[in-house]
Amino acid sequence: MATPIGVTGRRHCARDAGRSGPLRIAMIAPPWSEVPPSGYGGIEAMLYDLVGGLIRLGHEITLIGAGRTTTKVPFLRTFLRAPSERIGETMPEVLHAALAARMVSRLDADIVHDHTLAGPLAAMGRPIPTVVTCHGPVDGELGEYYRTFGDDISLVSISLAQRTFAPDLNWVGQVYNAVDTRTYPFTDRKEDWVLWIGRFAGDKGAHLAIDAARAAGRRIVLAGKLVEPSEHAYFEEHIRPRLGPDARYEGEADIVRKRQLMAAARCLLFPITWQEPFGLVMIEAMACGTPVVALGLGAVPEVVVDGVTGFIRRFPHELPEAIEAVGDLRPRDSRRHVERDFDVMSMAVGYDRVYRQVVTRAASLPGPRVG
Repeated sequence: MATPIGVTGRRHCARDAGRSGPLRIAMIAPPWSEVPPSGYGGIEAMLYDLVGGLIRLGHEITLIGAGRTTTKVPFLRTFLRAPSERIGETMPEVLHAALAARMVSRLDADIVHDHTLAGPLAAMGRPIPTVVTCHGPVDGELGEYYRTFGDDISLVSISLAQRTFAPDLNWVGQVYNAVDTRTYPFTDRKEDWVLWIGRFAGDKGAHLAIDAARAAGRRIVLAGKLVEPSEHAYFEEHIRPRLGPDARYEGEADIVRKRQLMAAARCLLFPITWQEPFGLVMIEAMACGTPVVALGLGAVPEVVVDGVTGFIRRFPHELPEAIEAVGDLRPRDSRRHVERDFDVMSMAVGYDRVYRQVVTRAASLPGPRVG
């Protein structure tokens, strides 16, 4: 286990750091995958890039997570191995949150950035402020959960669309997810098949992707997470009967294979049927010069430039025509779009602004949060 930042040192003043100097940030990852993930794990992939970007800005990070990491920062481990096979169970999440809270209490940090579900429960009464990135939909119970904290946590949305479902929450900023475009291979020579990557859940639309590809006369490759019982049930009912010579399931692609698939595909299909808060896979594909064909729910219109980096449609029956139309798009436009709006440094700068705003505000308040 790495030595945490400043455990034996004197707490420096958050008031000064909030103005211009480097910040000491405790970054809490979810427990389900390593950072970076070997396969599926959008939050963990985003976190890996964010940590790298914040280091380039001069900040000092202590990462708290499960398993191992290849990040170049001090790392505190809650589980020797990430309990990926137990995703969806309560106890690993709660135990991870409890261990992380204890670790944070021993750090000399200015701010906590939490990406977990249960972690915010430890924010109340903490002597330093906590920023929470909302990675899921904030309508329904999740919104009610965040609402109970009031201003004990500062919330960051990952799209404007996400915030519309709970505009009354304690939002302090909006920062798009991003990728390190340098790690994504670009090619403008695409093959004739289409790609779907994601988690096998009905609202991710893998069955719609197969139907659309087949209607367009194109082969489709599917690569995604198939671990939880609900995912297996969906796969057996809706995906396996659709597989055939023109529809192949490859398994859960690792980081290398995922990039190979994204770079080679004619387009990525993203036929979601829910209000997706972001959709990291879309910018990953566009970083490879691969356009996206999607249904226009959630953050899709904020991520895809219709007619330039892909096509946005309202109904599933409109997808086959869009699959054919992507041949007229220029792959370089998709790559430039990500480099301009969704590169890792734009994300790091966005969070830098949020951190400084929150730390400065906390330092102005009376009580133990002032350094």
